[in-house]
Amino acid sequence: MSIARFWRETPQRYNLGGSKCSQCEAVYFPPRSVCPACAKHRTSLGRMLPFQLSGDGEVYTFTVVHEAAEGFEMQVPYVLAIVRTKEGPMLTGQIVDIEPADVRVGLKVQSTFRKLREEGKAGVIHYGYKFTPRADPGDSARPPAAEASEAEATPGRTGVAA
Repeated sequence: MSIARFWRETPQRYNLGGSKCSQCEAVYFPPRSVCPACAKHRTSLGRMLPFQLSGDGEVYTFTVVHEAAEGFEMQVPYVLAIVRTKEGPMLTGQIVDIEPADVRVGLKVQSTFRKLREEGKAGVIHYGYKFTPRADPGDSARPPAAEASEAEATPGRTGVAA
């Protein structure tokens, strides 16, 4: 990615700025200039409003990665999840600050921004969002249900919302 493009995309990179259709009120992330639901009738043209997502959500589905892609070898095992935000959009992100065995579908999470990589010692530092368990008493601090099946208790499992 070029330096110029990196800086142009800074607003989306350092917060969860999306867009909201003023016609049907659907929320999108990343931002869109046209609402897919209203596009057929072109009623959303020029009517998409900036919208800030709260970062609150819950794990919709997840997988534990044991064979990492290049550049992520030092992080295995790690959890990659699809998180449904309270505003509606689903985001893909890493779940951090929790043991992979403790992640479950329905886990309440909050977005956080973390350093992702650095281009050389004097290069651009790239930040991005990840998700951490939300510190709601009796909720995200609770371990996975004891009645979890044996398949769910084995390494490499995936969780999928019912």
